[in-house]
Amino acid sequence: MNDKTLMESALEALLAKKGRNPCVIDISKVTTIARYFVIVSGTSTTHIKALADSVEDELGRLERNPYRRTGYGSARWILLDFSEVVVHIFHDDERTFYGLERLWQDGEFLLPHEMGERFLESIRTS
Repeated sequence: MNDKTLMESALEALLAKKGRNPCVIDISKVTTIARYFVIVSGTSTTHIKALADSVEDELGRLERNPYRRTGYGSARWILLDFSEVVVHIFHDDERTFYGLERLWQDGEFLLPHEMGERFLESIRTS
């Protein structure tokens, strides 16, 4: 499985559980820590845990488990590190405070983006 497929599968799992304000950033030209950041918000700690569980279940079916999972206990910012794809699941307050989209603005934003919006729509209608 390639990195793009892994990222798309994580995004699909998040959208299936109603993850809010999805953002995907290709950071491969900025750093070597990963290729993609997938960022999404949840509405409550329960929702944030459900989003994380959904990603782990979906990628587990593809025989990919996170190398690291942090923040699950407090469920205000859960980070799932799949090496080339890092999934960030935030409560709105933490997402605003940490501003990953601003910090990684030199990356290539795949979502939100015109092409990304069409990708999102195709996932939601399938």
